[in-house]
Amino acid sequence: MTSHSDTPSRSVPFVLQVVGYKNSGKTTMITALTKLFKQAGCTVGTAKHDAHDFTMDTPGTDTWRHQESGADITAISSSSRSAVISARPEPLSALLTHMQHVDIVLVEGFKQEHYPKLILLRSPEDESLLSLTNPIMTAVWPQAKALSLPSIPHYDINDIPAIYNHLLTLL
Repeated sequence: MTSHSDTPSRSVPFVLQVVGYKNSGKTTMITALTKLFKQAGCTVGTAKHDAHDFTMDTPGTDTWRHQESGADITAISSSSRSAVISARPEPLSALLTHMQHVDIVLVEGFKQEHYPKLILLRSPEDESLLSLTNPIMTAVWPQAKALSLPSIPHYDINDIPAIYNHLLTLL
């Protein structure tokens, strides 16, 4: 990490997976945590696994036209940002190679990867997620409080400050 008074120095980013089923709050959690880490002076990368085809580029733009014409990979860079669009799935490890310069990478999905995980439980049916590798904590929706949670820390899904503070202890 970059040197902050309250965060240790790291040579590689800390990677945290935020996993849960559809509509469990993954994107909301990642955006809230991103804001808090940024306020603390951290550099943050994000990655998302999408189970469906997605559209990142706007129809009619040059990069969209490149992809539409059949390009297997398209890169764009401006004075303030860069992006890579590939016409094939990439493993999380490949995506992370583009993020070695940040302090923390918040990953949405990629459930089977072996990074520390914040597991979001919306209902008792989601309990199977607790068998994933490397769970470090859970965030539980109020309607799922009756779950028998393992001995890992668990928080109310809406208690973002407590979740963030727990994550700070892991950095």
